Amino acid sequence: MEEFLRYVVLELVEYPDEVVLNSRDESGRTLFQLSLAGSDVGRLIGKGGGTVQAIRTLLNMSAERKGQRASLDILG
Repeated sequence: MEEFLRYVVLELVEYPDEVVLNSRDESGRTLFQLSLAGSDVGRLIGKGGGTVQAIRTLLNMSAERKGQRASLDILG
């Protein structure tokens, strides 16, 4: 899941060198925390939150196929 998330994010941002992706297990769920350059936050969230919602949906589908749960937080 982490490799997938990293790939998608790096393709969407303008400053890939500033992307930091951390993960930790929290209450039976993998929590991914994504730090980005300030100008890339809006790009990743997308109009009306559509882009980040699509990423979260794909992440959750991937996790469910493995019998896991996942969530994504974006830090600016």
